[in-house]
Amino acid sequence: MKKICFATNNPKKIEEVKAALGSDFTVVSLAEIGCHEELPETGDTLEHNAFQKARYVFEHYGVDCFADDTGLEVDALEGAPGVYSGRFAGEPRSDERNLELLLEKLKGIKNRTARFKTVIALIQGGNENSFTGIAEGEILTEKTGHGGFGYDPVFRPNGYRKSFAELSLQEKNQISHRGKAVRELVRFLK
Repeated sequence: MKKICFATNNPKKIEEVKAALGSDFTVVSLAEIGCHEELPETGDTLEHNAFQKARYVFEHYGVDCFADDTGLEVDALEGAPGVYSGRFAGEPRSDERNLELLLEKLKGIKNRTARFKTVIALIQGGNENSFTGIAEGEILTEKTGHGGFGYDPVFRPNGYRKSFAELSLQEKNQISHRGKAVRELVRFLK
């Protein structure tokens, strides 16, 4: 079984990726390799941030790894919050404040189309590759559901009547941005 580090300490992200990767890989978190510092994310694109994090782990800890960066792009907000999704409402990061700010900015706006985009940067044996997944949908007018994390309670994927927060992990992995990017990663790794 191959061991690979997912450059995150977000337990929900790790759970999603472990479910998608299955038993072919042992996925370890940053904490499990002894990395406890905040990873750099100073880029102005998702791809730049993902590679910045993956390179940091590879250079400082010498382990094969992948990192992701995800953004919510809302058409009525000209693609915002985008690369700044995690810090949309400022520091310290707060999913709740980010959600409140998003709903406030969209108050009274009819066009609520949006997409989640994930870029995964993989460094394996010094070689670099990237994988992208996109989930199209719309922003709801209020939060629904208790699962997921981040903007999941207000994002309804196209073709569904439920928000990401109302879907099971298995359902979400089938259609989510991260699930799509992880499947690309898995195809590549296998």
